[in-house]
Amino acid sequence: MAIANGLVKAQGKQPLFSFGVISDVQYADIPDGRSFLGVPRYYRHSIQVLQRAVNGWNDHQKLKFAVNFGDIVDGFCPKQESLNAVEKIVKNFETSNCPVYHMIGNHCLYNLPRKNLLPLLKMPTRNGQAYYDFSPTPEYRFVVLDGYDISAIGWPSYHPKTMEALEVLQEKNPNSDKNSPAGLVGLERRFLMFNGAVGREQLGWLDQILKESTELRQKVVVCCHIPLDPGAATYEALCWNYDEVMEVIHRYNCVKVCIAGHDHKGGHSIDSHGIHHRVLEAALECPPGSNAFGFVDAYDDRLSLSGTDRMASTEMIFRL
Repeated sequence: MAIANGLVKAQGKQPLFSFGVISDVQYADIPDGRSFLGVPRYYRHSIQVLQRAVNGWNDHQKLKFAVNFGDIVDGFCPKQESLNAVEKIVKNFETSNCPVYHMIGNHCLYNLPRKNLLPLLKMPTRNGQAYYDFSPTPEYRFVVLDGYDISAIGWPSYHPKTMEALEVLQEKNPNSDKNSPAGLVGLERRFLMFNGAVGREQLGWLDQILKESTELRQKVVVCCHIPLDPGAATYEALCWNYDEVMEVIHRYNCVKVCIAGHDHKGGHSIDSHGIHHRVLEAALECPPGSNAFGFVDAYDDRLSLSGTDRMASTEMIFRL
């Protein structure tokens, strides 16, 4: 057996393909700060983490693509600098030798509305939606969900999706500050303005994609900025309707892994249906000189994440 980046791998077994991962860069040209919970945040250093990630991906001879799990620019970025900051980060991603697939996070939407953001991220979407799928090989399909489909941020104030989100917050969160979980108990603590939901149309689309993937005997990896399992994330970081999303996913046996960002400390769980949920550690919280990005090898029976520094390596063996 050979050990690579903390993982034990079978000698001679070649992956079907490999891909890179990073989440929550949250760059801003401002002094370091702290989260609401007091965790240090390194706003200027995070772009260096991204640059080292891209260099690492480029050094990996067989990397097929990379996935950015959202929140590329921080909400504290001065608004007059938002466009330049997003463009700067996108240009760094574009130095990658392989394609990079993006998804949107709440901090992206604090900086730019969807209509400006999605073209910059070159998402293969329409009508302001930010969900799509792609198949790097016949054996695998990746489904990128839009966790801010129903959201109080990103859409115009008069948009029906904004109205729906505000109704959810009004019903579920009695606090005047809708980003405060004060008084909310257990799973109800997810009903915060910095989270969102997957809308009905997207749920129907997901159902169709999973049905098709089942017929094609594909293994599916679901990617979403917001986590979908309480076992892998703090309750305050969960998608509002994670239960509805997982009800669709659990109708089929094709989904093997769900990967997310948003909850910066990271996490891993295996749900009742044997699906792995991996929440990635944030690039933003790397002290100078440290990193949080990874390389994932995809096999018939597992995904093998080799993480750097603060990103934990994780072997995700499927229930077949």
